[in-house]
This record gives sequence, structure tokens and C-alpha cells, in this order.
Amino acid sequence: MPFIIFLPFFRIFILRKKWYKYAGLLNRIWSWLQLRMYFIPVKVVHKAPLDPKQVYIYAPNHTSYIDIPLLLSTVPGFLNFVGKVSLTRVPLWGVIFKALYISVDRDSQLSRAKTYIYSNKSIDQGRSIVIFPEGKIPDANVGQDLAPFKDGPFKLAIDRKIPLVPVTMPFNHIFLPDVKGKFVVNWHPLKIVFHEPIDTTNMTMDDLEPLKAHVFNLIKSEFVINENGNQYSNNQKPGSFSPAGV
Repeated sequence: MPFIIFLPFFRIFILRKKWYKYAGLLNRIWSWLQLRMYFIPVKVVHKAPLDPKQVYIYAPNHTSYIDIPLLLSTVPGFLNFVGKVSLTRVPLWGVIFKALYISVDRDSQLSRAKTYIYSNKSIDQGRSIVIFPEGKIPDANVGQDLAPFKDGPFKLAIDRKIPLVPVTMPFNHIFLPDVKGKFVVNWHPLKIVFHEPIDTTNMTMDDLEPLKAHVFNLIKSEFVINENGNQYSNNQKPGSFSPAGV
């Protein structure tokens, strides 16, 4: 509902690039309202202060379609996201994502190269970037383990000497699990942990693999595994917040 209310303003603000920041602000407000409409508490943890004037590369784990709204509502500034190209084909939202953010076809070497160029331009414009190092929601063991990391965010951070911030969202897959063919919502408090920014000033590409491993372990250190493994499958029953009949 908040998105539909804001849609006419989104369509206006994406007409000119100098208005994009206002569309970004609407995205932040819409995301905040969406989370509050579910009446869920959101705990935000900062392991160290973030400089509001600093451009960062945020590297969060990816487990749910609620990830982007949670990030938009908690990360300061006019962000840029790197997301899969299929997001540009989502009705209504797709044209907005295509205008404001960076889409990538991970099966295309040319698309990946363009994404790197667009990411550099975004940094030059003073916009922090959110890149999911896993590239997609894992196919298995969601909330228990991480999919292998891509090089993109780490290579960009080292190349541009920009601090990289690992981010853990440990409960998103419980609240809104990626259940194929169903829309399932389970009431559960959310949490987002911003780890201490990692200084890449003195790093070279020889440090890429150790950096990936370090970020991998930091993100996973905040996972909470219960006796059921916090894993959801296509047999998941809809919770009380799920629309009836889906």
C-alpha cells in the first residue's frame, strides 16, 4: 500500500537524474512504513560508528526479499544497489529499480563488466553501494550457511580504497522465507548488524581472498541456529500474517 501511494511521485522523480535522490528518499520512507505495517520490532546493531560523510561498500548476506527494505530503512544516505536483472522486470517496481539502481545479469560477462563501471561512477557521485556478495539467495541451508562469495564487492573496495562494511541479517529468512510459489509471512523480530568497517587503504588484489574469508566469517558469526536449523522449504505453512489461500 505505501508503495502504491508513492508510485506517482516515483514516476515523476525518475524523469530527471537530479531528482533521483528524492526517489531514493521515498524508497527509504516506503521501506520504513512497510516494516512498521507488519508490527515487527527491528533491532539495529552497530559494531562501530559509521561516518555519514564516508562512502562505503556494504556487503550483506542475502536470505529474503525483505532484505532490501530492511537495508533501505537502516543504511544512511542515498544508496545504490547492485541487484539481479530480473528485478527490472517486476511490475511497477522494475522501472524504478532500473532508473535508480544497478542491475546485473550474472551469466553475462559483458553485464558484469558494465556493473563494475556503473559502480565506479556511483562512488564518484558520492553514493555508497550495497552488493550482496553471495549474488543471490542461497538454494539451500538458508540462515545456516552462506553461498560462496563473488569477487565483485571486494575487488571494488580494494580498487577504490573504500571501507567495506560486512552486514548480517540473521532473521529475515524466518520472517519472509523464499518459498517457491508461495507468499509466506511469519511474525518474527528482525535484526541487522553492521560490523566494523574494514579499511582497504593498504590492500592489494593479493588480499582479495583473505578479505573474502574474513567477511564471510564475520557475517556468519551473527547467525542464530535453532534446533530446527532455521531452514524453510516448500512445505512451509503460511503464518498468521500470510494472505489467506496462498
